[in-house]
Amino acid sequence: MIFAAGLGSRLRPLTDNMPKALVSVAGKPMLERVILRLKEAGFNEIVINIHHFGEQIIDFLQAHDHFGLKIHISDERDRLLDTGGGIKKARPFLDGNEPFLVHNADILTDIDLSAFYQHHLENHVEATLLVSERKTSRYLLFDDSYHLHGWINKSTGEVKPETFSYHEGDFKELAFGGIHVISPSLFRYMETKEWDGKFSIIPFYLSVCRQTQIKGFPLQNFRWLDIGKPETLKQAEEFYGR
Repeated sequence: MIFAAGLGSRLRPLTDNMPKALVSVAGKPMLERVILRLKEAGFNEIVINIHHFGEQIIDFLQAHDHFGLKIHISDERDRLLDTGGGIKKARPFLDGNEPFLVHNADILTDIDLSAFYQHHLENHVEATLLVSERKTSRYLLFDDSYHLHGWINKSTGEVKPETFSYHEGDFKELAFGGIHVISPSLFRYMETKEWDGKFSIIPFYLSVCRQTQIKGFPLQNFRWLDIGKPETLKQAEEFYGR
């Protein structure tokens, strides 16, 4: 699944008349770059959620014959559902026996997506999150086996889950990288009213991490860029050698 429904407010005025996912990076829309990376990794069926200028994404996909893939549209044009709500809405396309990979449209990386997916399969967990030692104010907290235990906002001191006891140095502090693999069995935890409508996937992970296995996959020796903001678009141009 590719998240392409965002408003792209950080990229204005580029997104005043187009969806963020169609903003060009070194001559190709970021959505096209992610689709081709997934295709290269062996994925042949993709779900894309849409909201902001969603019809432009539909037209773009049709103009490119869906890049030779089976592509489904999860339509959020009536209401933007955030990452967790977006995954839950797309459940009819994602449910089944196979885990599915989720990729933000504004994340560019040269990580081996096939190997990342395989790592999830081999570890028999319900979600695997790409994480890194990137400098930020909000960190996911993992034990030495990379099992998720909590989250902290270093700027405010807020922790999640609320009952989580944080002590400096007890956990690996890692930043989420916008790519994860989820086993459909995790949907059973989304069936309560708490997880109806719009919600983010990270608070959901934190709410279930004591009941199930949520693991981190540390990004090492790979390039990673969040191109959802103007200052990183220039870096992305260099990323692709232009």
